[in-house]
Formats: sequence, structure tokens, C-alpha cells
Amino acid sequence: MTTTTAAPAPHTLTSKGQATRARILEQAAELIYTKGVHATNNEQIRRAAGVSGSQLNHYFPTKESLVLAVIAWQAERVLTFHRGERFGHFDSIDAFREWADHYVAYERAYQEGCTLGSLASEIIKTDLDVHEQLAGEFDQWRGIFRDGLQRMQQLGRLDADADPTRLAGLLLAAFQGGMLLAQVAGNNAPLADALGAAIDHVQALTPSQPDA
Repeated sequence: MTTTTAAPAPHTLTSKGQATRARILEQAAELIYTKGVHATNNEQIRRAAGVSGSQLNHYFPTKESLVLAVIAWQAERVLTFHRGERFGHFDSIDAFREWADHYVAYERAYQEGCTLGSLASEIIKTDLDVHEQLAGEFDQWRGIFRDGLQRMQQLGRLDADADPTRLAGLLLAAFQGGMLLAQVAGNNAPLADALGAAIDHVQALTPSQPDA
């Protein structure tokens, strides 16, 4: 990946081109997660995705363009899940507990870790100019929690003097730290403890008799 040709924008690709690009990204994300950025090369990606060298260079002319796209692809999967209807837009303590229970109940959570967090921990070690995008993706994730907490305030389910931004950061930090410690421990208990404590803290800032 030495050419400086700009990568084609996803929306300009045919459906076949979009499928090929997505396949490359999925395989590249898996390789970067398991091997690291520096140990992942074009040949490995090409073979895993079943594409030619010219195809790989067409979609991703530079390693940085590929890594940026992998970040965006992985982040979109995480953000789409959190923006779904399942958690009621995080506008109640019950919604946050259901979110926590989902990950704690997932048997392989401690083995797989957070897909975006694990990817970030690999990429952040490199000298690629991707730190700003990584920060932006985590800001979006934190923003989902913050928006939910703000809705809780509007509904009278969270004290007016609570700080949704700080609480959102606490929840995301508890998730990321809990996932890491769960991987170290080889079980989901640290994740359950971290998320439980963070949500308990949020609940302590709710009125004793919240509105329905």
C-alpha cells in the first residue's frame, strides 16, 4: 500500500464493490485484533478476504486508509447495537441494567473482549494518524449514554444536578475496564462488578420515587 490514490467512498461503489469492501474490512479487523497492526500485512488480508492485490489497493491505497476504515466499520457495529430499540434509548435504570446483563450473560465476553476497545488498544500503539478518529468513535458511544441520561433527567428519573456527561464517561470506563479485567481473570465476574457498581452509582442519583 504505497500509492497515495484516494480510497473510493463507500457510497460510490456498486453493491458488489460494497460487499467486497466489507469483506476486506471484516477480515482486516479480525487480523488486527489477533495479530496487531504491525504484524498484519497485505498478503494476510488478501488471502483472508479472497481478493487480489490490485483489489485491496483499489479499496484501500494506504495502510492508514485501511485502518481508518476498520475503525469506522467496527465502531458502526457497536454504535448501531447501542442505538437500537432494545434498550429504550437508555432512558431508565432498567435499560442500563439490561445492557449490562446482556454482556455479562454472554459466555464468551471475557474471551472476545470489547471489539472496538480491543481494536483501539492495538491501533493506539502505532504511529498511524488515527487517534482523532478513535477518540471520535468513543465520543459517539459515550454520547449515546449521555443522551439517555439527559432524557432520564427530563423525565424526572435522574436528579437535576447530576452530570450526564460525567456519568456517561463512568459507564463507558466501567465497561472497558471491566472487559479488560474479565479477560485477565478468564471469567465475566469483573465485568459484572464494574458495570454493577457504575449503574448503582447512577441509581443513587435518581429520585426516591421516580416518575413512571
